Amino acid sequence: MIKQAETNDFEAVKHITQTTIRAVYPKYYPEGAVDFFCRHHSDERILSDIEAGKVYILEIDNSYVGTVTIDEIHINRLFVLPECQHKGYGRMLMDFAEEKIFAQYDHVELDASFPAKKIYIKRGYRETEYNIIETASGDKLCYDVMVKEAT
Repeated sequence: MIKQAETNDFEAVKHITQTTIRAVYPKYYPEGAVDFFCRHHSDERILSDIEAGKVYILEIDNSYVGTVTIDEIHINRLFVLPECQHKGYGRMLMDFAEEKIFAQYDHVELDASFPAKKIYIKRGYRETEYNIIETASGDKLCYDVMVKEAT
């Protein structure tokens, strides 16, 4: 079940986000970039998005396993706990987010990290922009802006 996150879900959203970043991203990015991602998805940003009604959380068997943030045409902060990956939960969250966005807009945008880019391409997204951010440690964080048009 996917539901809109409430303020009392903050710790669950934070746990899913930070745990997934710390477990998955070091396989693709240097330490400085991983730290950047963790700071980017700060407590303040998560809580602000929850309070604005933008955050959704996926519950399976009485446990929260995934989250997604929808900000107008943008899909942000889509994470599934590492031990729950490869079970279709990410696809469920993407289907949900796309459906909500396409109900109002003619396209969806997202920032694709290396771990997820291949998944987005398979879902029909195309790259529109390539970005490099230099982190405080000097490490580089590379990502693509991707778009999917309504069919």
